[in-house]
Amino acid sequence: MLFCGVSCSRAWLVAVLASVFTVAPRNDAQAQVSVRIEPRDWRLVESESGPVNYYRVVKEGERTLLRSSYVPPTKTAVMGWQLPDGERGRIRKVTWTWRARTLPKGADECTKGKGDSAAVVYLTFKRGLRYYALKYVWSASGERGRTCAKKRSPFLAQDTIIVESGPSGGAFRSVELDLAREYRRHFEDGDVHADVPPFVGLGLMTDGDQTGSESSADFGTFTLAR
Repeated sequence: MLFCGVSCSRAWLVAVLASVFTVAPRNDAQAQVSVRIEPRDWRLVESESGPVNYYRVVKEGERTLLRSSYVPPTKTAVMGWQLPDGERGRIRKVTWTWRARTLPKGADECTKGKGDSAAVVYLTFKRGLRYYALKYVWSASGERGRTCAKKRSPFLAQDTIIVESGPSGGAFRSVELDLAREYRRHFEDGDVHADVPPFVGLGLMTDGDQTGSESSADFGTFTLAR
């Protein structure tokens, strides 16, 4: 992995997306009001991943999913999607559905050396040379709503936010986030007048390498609303 070791490199993993690929928004009526990221649109970020791609597109009834299945000691793999240049600054909200399938045993994102997650969604902003990453996780045991593992450096600011915790019971759950509100809450002390840098991309990850555990999840369609 790039940068400065496992914990630091994961904080940076979405930062390389701009040099990897671009997926254009769909040219249909839906694209007039939103950008949809379908499960098949995600791509492996090779520079941040091991040799095994353990993500695959599956069908479950009428639903199409991106399914992750991490098995140790496989090296962590990351999926990514970069926002097209013309959309930066236009996206207001991000919505997605997800479901934890296998929770990594003994994992806790807020404890050093145990930071594995069944499902991770990274949202990344960029101003100048500095990246701002919000890491939303489906935790095995963490407290819902807790923010931890904060990182601050001249080139990176990142917070980890526990959105869901524990077994899913087989049910999908939805997340909807206001990008400006989230950025200001985590990086500007809630200042409603603070400038928000361009939103540049998303990343997905399932891992279990720190705890040596199996870990898996399903990710549905992501919608980026203008």
